[in-house]
Amino acid sequence: MADEKQHRHEEESSPLLNETKPFSPHLGWTADGFPTGPGSVIGQPMPTARAPWSSSLCSCLGQTDHFCSSDLEVCLVGSVAPCVLYGGNAERLGSVPGTFVNHCLPYSGLYLIGNSCFGWNCLAPWFSYPSRTAIRHKFNLEANFFFGSCEALDRSCGCCGSFLKDDAQREQCESACDLATHVFCHTCALCQEGRELRRRLPHPGFNAQPVLVMIPPTEQTMGRGGA
Repeated sequence: MADEKQHRHEEESSPLLNETKPFSPHLGWTADGFPTGPGSVIGQPMPTARAPWSSSLCSCLGQTDHFCSSDLEVCLVGSVAPCVLYGGNAERLGSVPGTFVNHCLPYSGLYLIGNSCFGWNCLAPWFSYPSRTAIRHKFNLEANFFFGSCEALDRSCGCCGSFLKDDAQREQCESACDLATHVFCHTCALCQEGRELRRRLPHPGFNAQPVLVMIPPTEQTMGRGGA
């Protein structure tokens, strides 16, 4: 009994527990970063098999789940102000102060130059496509193309494994496809990444640490005693 209490005390006092298990494994995230329903949790080990994206590239209006309103917001922001959506995706992915500004401003400059000089947004996708690669690596996702994923194509016809000899060549091919997706279908790519991040990560402004609220005692009055 004494050994069990000592072991329990060591577990409770370990600083690594708060880092690896900051949230309950039965909670997911809403678009605003509040816990809700089953979902992915930060700190859980990634599965060995690569997972598909939660929504397809052309699902601009999202899905009919509790993220439906968030998906509509992502579609609207991506269509009107892609620089804001890209900055928000980078901020949610990096969770570092200043990430939004450091990504939104350069994107806006490239967006203006591309539209002014070439008539379309041809420069900003070269700046933003690494975020898609980072999302794939962070959540162990399949490489998503216009017509599906590399894994699905390999399972159906076996053509990918014939010319991609090792992981380095496969990664180069998938990074090139990330770039092509951003260049030729840029808005849809940003929206898909925004939907994926909102389903998997809490909002950076959401503080998951417990907050101790001090409630002052109520004012007490002394009653008069009867004569």
